[in-house]
Amino acid sequence: MRFYAVALTVILLDQVSKLLIQATMPLGHSIPIISDLFAIVHVMNPGAAFGLLADQAAWIRGPFFIGISLLAIGFILYYRHRRVDDHPLALLGLSLILGGAVGNLVDRLRIGKVIDFIDVHYYQYHWPAFNVADSAITIGVSLMMLTLILDERRERDRGRAS
Repeated sequence: MRFYAVALTVILLDQVSKLLIQATMPLGHSIPIISDLFAIVHVMNPGAAFGLLADQAAWIRGPFFIGISLLAIGFILYYRHRRVDDHPLALLGLSLILGGAVGNLVDRLRIGKVIDFIDVHYYQYHWPAFNVADSAITIGVSLMMLTLILDERRERDRGRAS
C-alpha cells in the first residue's frame, strides 16, 4: 500500500505545483530565488528530458510520448508485482518513477506539453528546467541503480564466503 501512497503523493505534489505555477506566473516569466544559481520559471516542454524530440510535429510527438508513458507505467506495475517485493529501496524507487511518469503524463493529456518550473543555473549556464515529476523519476532511477549495486556487492561477498 505504501508503494501507491508514495506514487500518489508524487502525482499530487507535481500537479499542485504545476497548477500553482500556471495560475500565478506568466509563461516565460522567471523569479530569482538565489541570484545566479536558482530561479522559479514557467516554461513548457513539448519534448522529453532535456527537450528531446521537442522539434517534432505535435501529431507525432504527442502520441509517441503518451504511448511511451503508458508502456513505462505498465512495465513498472508489472515489475513491482513480479520482482521487487523484498527490496524496499527498489520499491521506493519504482513508486517514485511511477508517480513522476503519471504526473508528466497528466500534463501531456491535459495541455500537450509538460510544465517545468525549477531552473538551476550557474550565471548564464542553465541546466534544463524541470519539475517535481522529473525529480521523482531521477531519485527513483538512482534508488534502482543503488539497489542493483548493493545486490551485486552482496552476491560478490557471498561468492567470496563460499
